[in-house]
Amino acid sequence: MRNATAATETMENNSFTVTDLYKICAHCERLSKKDLGVRIPRPLGNGPSRFIPEKEILQVSKVDPRAQSIFEDSFAALGRLDNISLVMGFHPQYLESFLRTQHYLLQMDGPLSLHYRHYIGIMAAARHQCSYLVNLHVNDFLQVGGDPKWLNGLDGAPQKLQALGELNKILAHRPWLLTKAHIEHLLKAEEHSWSLAELIHAVVLLTHYHSLASFTFGCGITPEIHSDGGHTFRPLSLSQYCVCDIANGNGHGNDLEERRSSHQVSGEVEVLMERMKQLQECRDEEEASQEEMATRFEREKTESMLVATAEDEECVQSRDVSRHFEDPSYGYKDFSRRGEHVPTFRVQDYSWEDHGYSLVNRLYPDVGQLLDEKFQMAYNLTYNTMAMHKDVDTTMLRRAIWNYIHCMFGIRYDDYDYGEINQLLDRSFKVYIKTMVCSPEKTTKRMYESFWRQFQHSEKVHVNLLLMEARMQAELLYALRAITCYMT
Repeated sequence: MRNATAATETMENNSFTVTDLYKICAHCERLSKKDLGVRIPRPLGNGPSRFIPEKEILQVSKVDPRAQSIFEDSFAALGRLDNISLVMGFHPQYLESFLRTQHYLLQMDGPLSLHYRHYIGIMAAARHQCSYLVNLHVNDFLQVGGDPKWLNGLDGAPQKLQALGELNKILAHRPWLLTKAHIEHLLKAEEHSWSLAELIHAVVLLTHYHSLASFTFGCGITPEIHSDGGHTFRPLSLSQYCVCDIANGNGHGNDLEERRSSHQVSGEVEVLMERMKQLQECRDEEEASQEEMATRFEREKTESMLVATAEDEECVQSRDVSRHFEDPSYGYKDFSRRGEHVPTFRVQDYSWEDHGYSLVNRLYPDVGQLLDEKFQMAYNLTYNTMAMHKDVDTTMLRRAIWNYIHCMFGIRYDDYDYGEINQLLDRSFKVYIKTMVCSPEKTTKRMYESFWRQFQHSEKVHVNLLLMEARMQAELLYALRAITCYMT
């Protein structure tokens, strides 16, 4: 048992790497087999992600001291290192901001009790059938003294939380339908009413976990071995791939297809860089009129509705999460179909910077600042690289991704030329974006691999951070505008 003691001392001294954690788990497995004769849980997946090779994720902490330090602090504070953090570790600056914000929302002083916060996280993640996040917060909910009866279904929770179901549903799938009437219903519900401060806290939690569900599916995050759905006691077969890996194209049988694809996409990065250069030159030479800019927005908004999300290939969930929300048939639907017309949300009339930020900060102090830092971190993050190329200004590309997501939500920036989007984002990328943002539970490994095939995994993770934060801000804008309308 000398090695086990040494492993424990290493953990207590915080002088371990992510690789050390994996070695400790493996050593404990060998000890249990030899000395205790107990059944040992085996991981269902290979590493923290079904999409990204395990060795690349584990390498992060070895080459980046900042990432290693963040991992150590997170493990010391929570007693665990979740797979979301490991994948976000490709971008330590962002991870630090993300963890700081999430810690404040869940642990620090605020309008809502701790068990309410985790239950709202369960409700939000369940809307996208994200069993990974649901299971995480079920455990946290119980640890902070939550009533186990609430976990039998939403109808077992207090009326106040049940009333939040409609807001959860609309924000997750069709936030443009949110009105001040929905806000008034929650704030004037007699003995089950919400205060403004409580509602702001709830709205931030809902949007946080809707968008985090997008990131979880978009990066193929797998459950940790100790979690529900993360292990089996049976010997693994089929090269240790789970059924959902095979269904989503994670098996070795795709090697030949991937090699063929690599030949087909040779030069895609250079083509994208050339388009960026040409667009910059056109922008410098001629500026479109406001009328033309508005027309291009409407055209892109219409085209975004024609981009289909992927066919439903989702895995069977390890835990039935449908009991945590109502109306499971309610999902994403394009906002201007069948003659319906939803007015364009003009950022010049209501923006995060000029309106939403101050409202959140006033009713839930410091959260506006934390969210703003996180948005800015994801949007401005750059290493001035594109695949194998260095010293590249990626501002135009990052803005196109962010604005395309907001365009799908009917949000328009008057000063942006939406004609750039079709030049910079190809159809396979648009399919991935729309699926991950609007129906993330349908995201597959095949889709993840189909866009930017010459780019690094760290760059694709950065894309997913952009998608996550742009989605969260879009939901927040609609919710905060509705609250502002109610207040005025």
